[in-house]
Amino acid sequence: MFFTGIPKTMKAVVIDGNEPKVKDKIRVPFLDDGFILIQVLAVAANPMEWKHVEFEMGPQGSILGCDVAGVVVAIGSGIPSDEFKIGDNVCAFVHGGSFRKPGNGAFAQYCAVDANITFKLADSMMFNKNPPLKHGEDFVEIREGPVDSIETAATMPVALITAGAILVHELGLNLEWEPAEPQIDSPVLIWGGATSVGQILIQVIKKLNAFAKIITVASKDHEDLLRHYGADVIYDYHDKDVLDQIKSNHNDITFLVDAVSSEETINQVYKCASPNSPATVLQLEYLNIEQIEPKVRRDDVKMIGTLIYLISGYEVKIGDYHFPANPQFRKDLIRYIKFINPKLIEGEIHHIPTKLYHHGLADIPMFTEMIKHGKNNGYKLVTSLNDEETQQDAN
Repeated sequence: MFFTGIPKTMKAVVIDGNEPKVKDKIRVPFLDDGFILIQVLAVAANPMEWKHVEFEMGPQGSILGCDVAGVVVAIGSGIPSDEFKIGDNVCAFVHGGSFRKPGNGAFAQYCAVDANITFKLADSMMFNKNPPLKHGEDFVEIREGPVDSIETAATMPVALITAGAILVHELGLNLEWEPAEPQIDSPVLIWGGATSVGQILIQVIKKLNAFAKIITVASKDHEDLLRHYGADVIYDYHDKDVLDQIKSNHNDITFLVDAVSSEETINQVYKCASPNSPATVLQLEYLNIEQIEPKVRRDDVKMIGTLIYLISGYEVKIGDYHFPANPQFRKDLIRYIKFINPKLIEGEIHHIPTKLYHHGLADIPMFTEMIKHGKNNGYKLVTSLNDEETQQDAN
């Protein structure tokens, strides 16, 4: 599984015109100070990948992918020797499709990750032990549970860091595990509780006792799972009167998260804000008050967003958008990652249901289409990279 010699080139999934393509002879990323190079063993897909391609949010030829897990094969300067060593299992977030580092992304055989925001995993972690695929099957389904394999580790970074960005940076909550009293004595609404961010956010909110009550909107198909994670009340977005149900039962929701973040859902979430108190609506895209129907806009309902790409500490360019560097964002998220990393190893935070494929980088174009068309409902899509293929390309 470990590499004796790091090659100069590799295979990777890059933006090529208006689609993601697997290409070879891509240069292995340069190792900056404070970064570690990992041999990629598993990756997970997110909505941001297909959007980077379709909406030209990343430069042509840039490597895609943000969720990655693998093994450390090289360590850059400036990293204390007691933090990481060659052979460590890790998972991390990386800004795939980046203008600043277009030659680095998760969907590749090698990836450079920032040591300060990398999760260290148990030494015993190996490939998933599920039975092999049967004839005609495309994937193995892995039930939710503790992160106990490289593949399930790959599902965690984006969603887990996003939860920290919301709770620690945006809300300034304390990093205290299972405090006796709610940190905020009012409910939170999470629209899209079955999304990857929604499922992880519910768990972290519960463990930090962040709010007095967790209200979520998702398909009733996911009710048992979301209650298991800590949701108190679940509404089905398929119900035509779902907004009336929420507003009639809850008039005190002052913090609302749109984990779907479309123009339709942001308007639905906005309408659920407490009619009697100032409120804040948080979205995960680039939506603002202009997307809210003029007749329902209120001066006392604030819209904010969080952007985990800012964890780099540098200015971020995404398409035509420019986001200034936010040193405090990086500082808060580093503190959060150091706090929650042991909890991840101990199984206190679970990975969500996962569909594990086995064609490596060749699965990625299919993943982007599936997510674009909503065919990953409630699941994280993961593929494992064939170790023998990596070895062959290196020689």
